[in-house]
Amino acid sequence: MYPETMANDNPDLAASPPPLLGVRRTLHGRLGQAAFCVALFLAVFSHREAEAADKLRIAVQKTGTFAWELAIMRARGLDKQARLDIEITELASPEATKIALLGGAADIILSDWLWVARQRNLGGRLVFVPYSTALGAVLVEAASPITDLAGLKGKKIAVAGGPLDKSWLLLQAFARESHFDIASEANVVYGAPALLYQKATNGEADATLNYWNFCVALEARGFRRLIGMDEVERRLGAKGPVAMVGYVFDEGFARSHADALARFLKIAAEARDILAHSDADWENIDRKIGIGDKTQLALYRQSYSDGIPRRPVEEEVADARVLYRALAKMGGPDLTGPAKELDEETYYKGTVALAPRAH
Repeated sequence: MYPETMANDNPDLAASPPPLLGVRRTLHGRLGQAAFCVALFLAVFSHREAEAADKLRIAVQKTGTFAWELAIMRARGLDKQARLDIEITELASPEATKIALLGGAADIILSDWLWVARQRNLGGRLVFVPYSTALGAVLVEAASPITDLAGLKGKKIAVAGGPLDKSWLLLQAFARESHFDIASEANVVYGAPALLYQKATNGEADATLNYWNFCVALEARGFRRLIGMDEVERRLGAKGPVAMVGYVFDEGFARSHADALARFLKIAAEARDILAHSDADWENIDRKIGIGDKTQLALYRQSYSDGIPRRPVEEEVADARVLYRALAKMGGPDLTGPAKELDEETYYKGTVALAPRAH
């Protein structure tokens, strides 16, 4: 018999509830209050936890390697551990990400320090953090009669990015040393990296200058390199591998979000290190971009890992100054802006996690 029915069954107990009923009612009331307090605490805690997550808006090139790292951050929960709410916008080209940053639609993008330096020379206040030393190359089909840059005179070269792409600018400076104005003496077309990859495979250009990951894919199809951009850097005076590409953001954003930015750069370094050493994550990348060839996947992984910056930023800056002078000499104000020397504030001086040494 349930206690709640006993008073009705026994007339002697009808006038007042049994002691047990009072105890249970009191207990139920206290349990209800406790449950309410717990629920309220969890709701407040969850709300505060959500408030504590700093939002970062990141614009990425859809086919770029940055998207791989952001996927690692989410899959491993690095963003949550760092109390970051990362909003990702995927765009078709590097130029589109620049527009997003300059237009206030993104907080962080990947771009090159040459573009950052030019923007600073024109009054902008962007800053740069090294991301990768991996660079592409000038490629031709295996059967092409072209054997050096001079052979591109009068030929069509497809250039990824745009007229201010870092590799294209460096290639022009290098070609000028041999009295070859490649920008005017060759037929130059620009486009998104993925589009130019397709054009190259369709034979729509005599040569292509593309990003490293697309160069890996083209070389796997038998394309031959005329010259790698790492060699161009050395020939122009760099003493080591230069991280041409980096995280780019505005100084004002860096000041107002210094702690969140430091947390992001820390987990970005962690994501790069994970990706460099994780077989499982590379298998996921293979499924995502459809490489389907173990040898080619190994080349992707090796190129990516080799491109992780491991030099002190002071060495990066020293080589960047050398390359900047070569570009300023070659193109003048039209190329670099009015400054003949690299602005020392181009590189961000906040907290940056240096990648661990290669294992």
